This record gives sequence, C-alpha cells and structure tokens, in this order.
Amino acid sequence: MVPEGGAERAFQDDLSVSLLCPDCREDPPNLVEEFSSGDVVCTSCGRVVGSRVIDTRSEWRTFANDDQNGDDPNRVGGPRDEFVDDEQLATTVGFSETKAHKILSRTQTTTTQGRQQKGLLQGYKEIVSFCEAINVGQNITNAAKHIYKLVDKHRTLRGKPQQAIVAGCIFIACRQNNTPRSFREICRLTNVGLKEMGKIFNLLQNILQQTQEASEVGATGLNTVSNYENVRVSAEDMCGRFVSQLGFKAQQKISKMSKEIAEMEVTKSVLSGRSPLSIAGACIYAACHLVGEKRTSAEIAAQAGCSDGTVRTAYKLLHAVRDKLLPQAWKDEGMTIDDLPKVIIVKK
Repeated sequence: MVPEGGAERAFQDDLSVSLLCPDCREDPPNLVEEFSSGDVVCTSCGRVVGSRVIDTRSEWRTFANDDQNGDDPNRVGGPRDEFVDDEQLATTVGFSETKAHKILSRTQTTTTQGRQQKGLLQGYKEIVSFCEAINVGQNITNAAKHIYKLVDKHRTLRGKPQQAIVAGCIFIACRQNNTPRSFREICRLTNVGLKEMGKIFNLLQNILQQTQEASEVGATGLNTVSNYENVRVSAEDMCGRFVSQLGFKAQQKISKMSKEIAEMEVTKSVLSGRSPLSIAGACIYAACHLVGEKRTSAEIAAQAGCSDGTVRTAYKLLHAVRDKLLPQAWKDEGMTIDDLPKVIIVKK
C-alpha cells in the first residue's frame, strides 16, 4: 500500500523497539540466551523473559588442538538406525599392539551379544545388497529388515542358513509392498535352492502370523507385526514386468492387453490351478501376436522363469477358447482370432 500524500517507503527495521526485562527494566538490557534450556534469562534479576529459543548455532564442533582453516568434518553424532538396538550406546575397543588391548578386543568379539549384533548387521548388509541388485525401493528394504529383525530376536530359525532367511524376508517384503517377485527370481538372486526357499517361506509365514496374533501387551514399533496378509501373486501382476523385460516396441499396449486377457473370467476358469508364471507367459504370447510383434514361446518362457512346455500347454488351453478372448474394442482395431498362432506340439 502507498501511504496517503506520499511515495511508497522502503521497508526497514524499527530500531526504537527493544526487549527489556519487565522487572528491572535496564536499558540496555542484560539478557542472555541459555541454549541448553531454551530460555532467555535476565542476568540482573534472574527472570526468564523468553522460552523455547531455537539454537541457531552450527552443529559442528572440533576437539582438535588447532583449526586447519575450517570446521572439523565430524558432527555431533551419526543418524540412529532404528533396526539396531542400542547402537548409540555401543562401545568398541580400539586397536592397539599392547597385550591388554588385544585381550579386551578378543573378549568383546567372543561375547554372545557381540555375535548376535554382528549376525544382525551382516543380515542387513546382505538385504541391502540384494534389494539394490533388483532395484526395489527403500520401503521393501526396510520391510525385509523388519522381518529379519523379528526372526533374529525370537531365535525361531536358529540353525537355518542365513542366506535362505534373507531370501525369504525379501520375498515376503516384495509381496507385502505390491512388488511381486517369483520364487525363481529370488532364488537366482540369492543362490538359494528352490526347495529350501519354499521351506523357509512357510516357516516365515507361520512366524509372522503367530507374532501378529500373539501381539504382546505393550509391544510396539519393530517388536510386533500389524496388518500382515498372505498376499498371493497373480498372473496380471507379472505381465507388465515380463513385457518390459522383453523389450517390445508397443510395450504399453501389449502389457495392457496381456493383463486384460489374464483378468478375463474365461481365462481364469480354463487356466485355474496353473502357475501364475505360465499363465502370464501364455497371455503375453497371445497379446504380442495380436499386436504384430511376434515372439517365440521359448523367449517368453525364459523371461518368465518357467519351461517352454508349460507356456505352450497354457496357450493351448487359451487357444481352445479363442473366440471369447477378443473384446469388441480389439475387433474394431482390426484384430481377429486368425492373428493368434496355431498350437505347435513339439514331439520329443
């Protein structure tokens, strides 16, 4: 706003306003900011003039004898890891050539608590490495850590291979976060056998369900499980990822069509009881031929992680009901059932 009868004046601080102690009213005031308590105190009479003062000073501090033209690159403390208990209170014996230090260091390494903590950290390290390898988000990594922490705390899978436990935790975390991965993908990633992976998966499911049902009184945060569901992977969940990995030009269209085929009632009734991987492979095989980007069943089966024969068998069942697979919208685009390839039976 422009004041009446004058030009607009630039904003400036009013230096006539000052903060005074209401009791002693000394001018200039003798006030001190105590950042430890967050108060502004008058040193003359001791009255607290202000409270909840924000400490605007730098977080950096140095314990060096001399300042080398800059702040010390050590902060007052690192970020706390919620998946590690009492991490900030841990003490490590420093390395030294003296006999006493060697004995202390060896004693600390061989303690039970040290071994448990070391195993927990090693498991977290493997989880982070594997999750980064398959390019999943931080939510899945944290969920896998949470499951691993519960298993390690209750010691329910003692004696089982750590690699298999890590694989099971990642597999369940992917399912719970709607990022499904197949058993074979996780097994190839972690070098764990398929049979062993299945056993660990069943044990982990039982542990998580029991932990949720038991729900100890007062158990909160990472000590319990809430809203755990046994989510199953469907074929339509797999279609989009397999299509993107196969490198189609009309990737979006083929992905959408294969999902629609997998979601059809006729597909579910005809292919009921079959593996989601083989169903997804058969739907992708049909969709890519309808669009005109033909791929062999062997290529699709290799990407889906199943055999060529299972994809061919699933497609044979789809081909039998091909009259019901094409909606009217696809027919309007010029697609016909003649675009679907005939069933090829490979004789051994």
